Amino acid sequence: MLNFLTKSLSAEIVNFVECIKSKCNHIIKGGFTKSAFTQARRKIKAEGFLDLSQTLVNEFYQDNDESIKKWKGHRLLAVDGSQLTLPNTKELYEKFGSPSNQQGESKNLVQGRVSVVYDVLNHYILDSALSALETGERILAINHLDYAKPTDIIIYDRGYPSFDFIYEHKKRDLEFVIRAKLDFNKLVKSFVKSTFCSKIVDFTPSSKSSFEGYGKDEKLRVRLVKVELDNGEIEVLITSLMDEEKYPTKIFKKLYFKRWGVETLYDELKHKLKLGHFSGYSYNSIMQDFYIMIFTSNVQTLIVGDLEETLNRNSEKKYRYKVNTSLSYGFMKNRILQLYFDNKKSENVLEELQNLFAKHLVPIRPNRSFERKKKKYRGKSKPIVPKNQKDTF
Repeated sequence: MLNFLTKSLSAEIVNFVECIKSKCNHIIKGGFTKSAFTQARRKIKAEGFLDLSQTLVNEFYQDNDESIKKWKGHRLLAVDGSQLTLPNTKELYEKFGSPSNQQGESKNLVQGRVSVVYDVLNHYILDSALSALETGERILAINHLDYAKPTDIIIYDRGYPSFDFIYEHKKRDLEFVIRAKLDFNKLVKSFVKSTFCSKIVDFTPSSKSSFEGYGKDEKLRVRLVKVELDNGEIEVLITSLMDEEKYPTKIFKKLYFKRWGVETLYDELKHKLKLGHFSGYSYNSIMQDFYIMIFTSNVQTLIVGDLEETLNRNSEKKYRYKVNTSLSYGFMKNRILQLYFDNKKSENVLEELQNLFAKHLVPIRPNRSFERKKKKYRGKSKPIVPKNQKDTF
């Protein structure tokens, strides 16, 4: 499962046996069947792969201050959600649910809600969740807060702000930058019409607030920041960064733009790691595939490590360069098995992978922009490839 199950199971089993037979031939002998694999994976809890991923991430942040990239002394975390189309089975329908149209009629789809908290500078996924569609993005985001520290800055898009949501951050002493809709509340609408570019205001709860842990007279002091886009449009950010000398208004445009890293992550998960190409139909298989993709993304980040920084250090080239993500996952296929099965060769495999990564770099061209195609991100379609129709080459 950790070796990228992108082909048919029969082809993957043959490939797996071929890769490890020199090390484990006395165990697997002639191989095994799809049925045997399916029965064996039922004994593995999906959460085990989540634990592996979090262990890897914790190891990186522990006693590694010199290698951790920060912005003004802060880790920059971005939280975002997405929808993932799943195989249409009774079990998955009961676990995840189905989207509905405006008339409340259920579509012939099963979808889950994905949420991640992502370090946009160091490229690690700190926490992830695949939950029922009815679970709101804010609820999943609040669960992610257990993985944040008071020295972090968490960035959100305009689907997240609410009094309750901001209150949770204030209660935990967490810094945030949240984009708000221009008609979010009366204070924001008044701020948009004003000539102010930055203003400190007191939010009060609306009638829709939960009032859990606070009263109707509770106030939250926040800062509103106005950002002008290149096309002249105005965006409003709600932030806890009050110090206008340390965090002047002009820095917020670039700061909020760094949230784009989590959008890039979803593109990587869905189109390069093929999240949505499932190797099974059961709930446990779906969760295994999901957590394995998260773990694999973090493994790739670990292997890349200092490679990009080393290659760009003292470089006289016109552009900075980064590893070609698509090719890097392809190079990890099969080689990743040697990392798990052969400790003696693991250092050689890591060196081989880094050499391959270094030969296939792509330039980072600054100030490029692309029109966002909203329909591309809706994900309201059938699963891309059912497990029994995967490519065999």
